[in-house]
Amino acid sequence: MLEILAESDKGLALMGAAIGAGLTTIGGGLGIGRLAGYSMEGIARQPEASGKLTVNMILAAALIEGFTFFALVICNGIPGNFH
Repeated sequence: MLEILAESDKGLALMGAAIGAGLTTIGGGLGIGRLAGYSMEGIARQPEASGKLTVNMILAAALIEGFTFFALVICNGIPGNFH
């Protein structure tokens, strides 16, 4: 099926993969930024809870990074189907 795609269709698919990778990176960065900001705000309000907040923040950041990395792998795998 990929052989019947026109060159313009391949270009659009590659552009879509690039846009998807960019949006994934922006979304992951915004998510981790908000997570860290709210965690710092919580630590400032209740310094005695900093241990729990830090552990939860690191766990959530790791999950966000994992999903972001998976989405980037998917987006970068799309152009490989056209060579």
